[in-house]
Amino acid sequence: MKTHDLYMKRCIELAKNGLGTTYPNPLVGSVIVCDGKIIGEGWHKKSGEAHAEVHAVNSVKDKSLLKKSTIYVSLEPCSHFGKTPPCCDLIIANGIPNVVVGTVDPNEKVAGNGIKKLLEAGKNVTVGVLENECQELNKRFFTFHNKKRPYVILKWAESLDGFIAPSSKLEQKPVWISNVYSRQLVHKWRSEEQAILVGTQTVIDDNPKLDVRDWTGNSPVRVVLDSKNRIPNDRHVFDNQLKTIIICSEKFSGDKENVIFEVIDFTKNAVVQVLDVLYKHQIQSVIIEGGRHTLQTFIDSSLWDEARVFKGNIVLNDGISAPVLHFKKVGRQTIGEDELLIFSNHD
Repeated sequence: MKTHDLYMKRCIELAKNGLGTTYPNPLVGSVIVCDGKIIGEGWHKKSGEAHAEVHAVNSVKDKSLLKKSTIYVSLEPCSHFGKTPPCCDLIIANGIPNVVVGTVDPNEKVAGNGIKKLLEAGKNVTVGVLENECQELNKRFFTFHNKKRPYVILKWAESLDGFIAPSSKLEQKPVWISNVYSRQLVHKWRSEEQAILVGTQTVIDDNPKLDVRDWTGNSPVRVVLDSKNRIPNDRHVFDNQLKTIIICSEKFSGDKENVIFEVIDFTKNAVVQVLDVLYKHQIQSVIIEGGRHTLQTFIDSSLWDEARVFKGNIVLNDGISAPVLHFKKVGRQTIGEDELLIFSNHD
């Protein structure tokens, strides 16, 4: 492996530590190398706190080595004042002569300006090392800024005979198709994404909390589609415990501290409008955990990026059919007796 690739790979590994905690900021890792040895490392941990480059510089014990070092960073260093000062200024002030960047930042506030500022300061700048991998790392951030919508993940579990739920049930709670380990993995996923979306029927039938009870991390913003204002007030989505966006055809209640109502026209391309609402709320990623109708609507609109489908080891014989997805699998793994299939909507 080439030297630049080796250190950029380490940047990506470090950056992944921030998954689920950096929103609305991207995942960024940084490594500082002097004479073939790593002397500093860091990653961005939380919005409003120090960026990866700051942590990396601060971790260097002998600061005099910075003047003959190379700093690697998975995403272009910022050049503007936000909640923290520009990282470009930090690199320049510490006299670091060489800068290796994984990929350009798509955010219009940066978008090449950081690289330009470093070049104007006389730094040796290399751009595009493991570029595809660095963009994949921040697929949510890139989708949000380039496509003006969140990164959309579809998720469901289906029985061996292709049903996602029985046709009827006695209690208002989920009927589990996947095993306990798969369900814990889903809660891990929830902690990594910024929002979770379900439809009306899922809330009425299952009364889900949509949180991360089985994992440590932040619970996502709850997004609920309720075109006909059918959801009863006693459901968990109205408990004001988590930020919740109710997308409806007309407001049936006033906004609360943690419950916000957004009105759209469900008769006109609802998926586009829903994603516009989420974009307005600065939501960069969303898991669609709705019922068949909600999932199929996103599939048919082609406004999704990734699908994660569990095949449980049970047979229902009858019930609600799983969504139809004619795409090539890009990944597969076994979780106990469950099979997890990954699909992509990209070439």
